[in-house]
Amino acid sequence: MRQTWRWFGPADKVTLADARQAGAEGIVTALHHIPSGAIWHAEEIEKRQREVAFHPDGSMTHLKWEVVESLPVSEAIRTRTGEWRAHVVHYRRSLENLARAGIRTICYNFMPVLDWTRTDLAWRVGHGGTAMRFDLADFAVFDIHILKRRGARDDFSPAVAAEADRRFRDMDDARREALAANIVAGLPGAQEHWTLESLREHLAAYAGIGPERLRQNLIDFLAEVAPDAERLGLRLCCHPDDPPFPLLGLPRVMSTLADYLAVLDAVDIPANGVTFCTGSLGARPDNDLPAMAAALGPRIHFVHLRNVRRDTDEVPCSFFEDEHLAGSTDMVAVVAALLAEEARRREEGRADAEMPMRPDHGQDILDDLSRGAQPGYPAIGRLKGLAELRGVMAALSHPAGRP
Repeated sequence: MRQTWRWFGPADKVTLADARQAGAEGIVTALHHIPSGAIWHAEEIEKRQREVAFHPDGSMTHLKWEVVESLPVSEAIRTRTGEWRAHVVHYRRSLENLARAGIRTICYNFMPVLDWTRTDLAWRVGHGGTAMRFDLADFAVFDIHILKRRGARDDFSPAVAAEADRRFRDMDDARREALAANIVAGLPGAQEHWTLESLREHLAAYAGIGPERLRQNLIDFLAEVAPDAERLGLRLCCHPDDPPFPLLGLPRVMSTLADYLAVLDAVDIPANGVTFCTGSLGARPDNDLPAMAAALGPRIHFVHLRNVRRDTDEVPCSFFEDEHLAGSTDMVAVVAALLAEEARRREEGRADAEMPMRPDHGQDILDDLSRGAQPGYPAIGRLKGLAELRGVMAALSHPAGRP
């Protein structure tokens, strides 16, 4: 697998020099400053390509922008309301501009309103570092007592709701504000910045939209853009829900193998594919990740390798971001399945035999603890993860390590 690294642009506190020293072969980035639904014009794409190719002093980084993460799908497209038709046209224009720039892999997601969701962005782990955590009871505190969403209590078990009541009583105002801020946190430079009131308004837009309709909206969107991607030689890859179960009363439709197969079968062309994220999918105990990697293999266009440790084997559940070779997922078995898929592709003569992967997330360790990088994207924690994954790939690919 080709080893890539996510970079959030010039403001990222983890630099391209850091990425290069960590062993990255390519860069994953996006134009976070452009609002969802707007066109990615050629000039903006070329500017970001230059920023990736050259250090601020003008010297070459020896890196290229290889994967887009993400070209966002607007809320209008997801709900098929408002200016959604214009946004689809803009999406297709953006794909054309990316193709002309030579960027072939386009990651996106179809998660309603919120992207990934965590309740703690710096949870202390046993070795003294920090990790991101999703705590179901804390999320219930936010949903029931802070957001005060109608019907929220009914979406949690009585035990979780009772624990949320207790925790809310014990929280001071600062802790409540921090919890809310963690849950609505976005990516650096992104245009979406939620307040409680704007979040309530966006939730209201999904009234009457259940999982069947949301899935059909995704299929209808792909039916319009995936043929363009195929013609342009692009690979679209949908990221799974994170976490992979419903939150805030919203449907989630890319959480399981059945979810992916339904969408891949409905728009059955090679350009319509998968971002295989082991961390997102691994938060469900009923997802067999090595088996999923094998089943989805021919349509996996991009890979995120990270691990989570579930508190319980229930859906939903609490979990935290564990070390890459620890956690609840058998990462060695997953990597073996992905390497087997690459070998199969080489035998077929596929041009995309080598899949881009990146070490997703990472624990803040050592100097990460004072750097203040984007939560989940530290320098040393990801370097450690990439080194471990590189070792697994080397061992599984070595003749002495094969059965």
